Amino acid sequence: MNGDFDAIVAGSGITGGWAAKELTERGLKVLLIERGPMLEHRTDYKTEFTPPWELPYRGFTDPKVLATSKRIQKDARMNEWTKDMFVDDDVDIYETPAESNFRWLRGYHLGGRSVMWGRHSYRMSPLNFQANGLDGHGVPWPVGYDEIAPWYDRVEEYIGVNGRADKIPTLPDGKYQPSMGLNALEQRLADLIASHYPDRFLVPGRTANLTQPIGDRATCRFRDQCARGCSFGAYFSTQSSTLPAARATGRLTLATDTIVDSIDYDPVAKRATGVRLINAKTGARSTARAKIIFLCTGSINSVSVLLRSASAATPGGLGNSSGLLGRYIMDHAFGGLILTAAPGLEDRMYLGRKPNGIIVPRFVNVANQETDFLRGYSFQGWAGRDNWTRGAQEAGIGVPFKMKLRQPGSWMIGFGPSVENIPRKENAVTINFDRKDKYGLPLTRIDVRWTDNEHKAARHAVAQAKSMLGLLGGHVFTVGEELAPPGTSIHEMGGAPMGADPGNSVTNAHNQLHDAPNVFVTDGAFMNSTGDRNPSLTYMAFTVRAAAYAVDLLRQGRL
Repeated sequence: MNGDFDAIVAGSGITGGWAAKELTERGLKVLLIERGPMLEHRTDYKTEFTPPWELPYRGFTDPKVLATSKRIQKDARMNEWTKDMFVDDDVDIYETPAESNFRWLRGYHLGGRSVMWGRHSYRMSPLNFQANGLDGHGVPWPVGYDEIAPWYDRVEEYIGVNGRADKIPTLPDGKYQPSMGLNALEQRLADLIASHYPDRFLVPGRTANLTQPIGDRATCRFRDQCARGCSFGAYFSTQSSTLPAARATGRLTLATDTIVDSIDYDPVAKRATGVRLINAKTGARSTARAKIIFLCTGSINSVSVLLRSASAATPGGLGNSSGLLGRYIMDHAFGGLILTAAPGLEDRMYLGRKPNGIIVPRFVNVANQETDFLRGYSFQGWAGRDNWTRGAQEAGIGVPFKMKLRQPGSWMIGFGPSVENIPRKENAVTINFDRKDKYGLPLTRIDVRWTDNEHKAARHAVAQAKSMLGLLGGHVFTVGEELAPPGTSIHEMGGAPMGADPGNSVTNAHNQLHDAPNVFVTDGAFMNSTGDRNPSLTYMAFTVRAAAYAVDLLRQGRL
């Protein structure tokens, strides 16, 4: 790896895989770096087909593990099948003050969290791109929806997103495969909401699960076990989609178990020259050089790399001339799972376990400011019938009890709010150079705190969810009234805000560092606001756009 490359891509997750694909297909010789071990498609999904009775804890995980090495990662809704996909909390340590309690949920292996992600794929709306400029919170976006829309098109068609054209102003439509649709209870609630609330809609979730094959990727088997890895390639991941495309060019070099320590910078040329690397197994250090660098290691890791890249020329870290590097860290706030049983559909059932769920897009503070909090929220949810696992909470024994559990149980439906996080400069990532981890890296410190705005929005969301679910006629109740700690949504973003003014931003409209234009930051670190929805599709669209721009600049001799 001491040889030269046209491009280095740090991180092999959702955006790193895309960057590697786009750059190699455009003719560049690319080094793709992953800090974790190899995880080959199909052959390395060790628990994909393992039934619960073959696991020591029947899928629920050893309680001792949940209290120790996975005490933080358990908040990622991991289980015994997926626990090894997540980091060891005693090894990959970080700092967070008690007042923040930030939950940094990660997976270090080839493909990163593209293997375990929730697959929900939504476009940011024009309102989302305008919000910072309208209410003055955060750095104004230097681009708008219309500029990004063609890149959304391209990503959706390539990864395969199932969905419907619902014509909802706050939820732009895209290029979709046939939707997985709604089950009987979901459709009943959708009809009730439409009849009672003309400004609200319940629609099928839009997820990167195939309903039509793409190449050798087969359609979804409706197992809803995606996070274990999918040998069918039925959901989008680096392994199933972008990595095979990059490998097929013959221009990709892949380095796993390799940690990016920092970036070398030439202050005369005002360009990065390469990256400093640590072998995760041996501790050996090396350097790789390239004309351009794409940082795709995940928002907090990418910001940490830039902050660690301090030198005499860049004492506050690479890209920090504005003083905003590491600032405006965000996540979606959620709190309260609102549930109800739904009588009257006992004669209805469904086939399989569809992995797309339902959503209610944003409906508050759209045309006007209607509430005592800024911006808004949306809901994601699910509906289904209790299965045999309900026996753990029900009284019974013997054959009659077992026979009862063979029949479907009650219909249940639940909503979880996703609340937009107002950008705040005080929410920050910094580096504690006085403490180091096992690899010799100084510790990342994460301090993100909810404000009264998020709490007000969450309370409003819970009340509205209860109102909508109450239309079904069952008892509505809430599990967990308080907001979950920051990080729990696993949508951490920000830290390298995008802007037209180098004095008030870290990256420009094409994801380049103002201070080192051959460094592109295309994971969530560039995000200026969260919107109220899953951000991965937006990360991918900006990555493809930035890769095309980078290659054009190289060919023009401007990098």
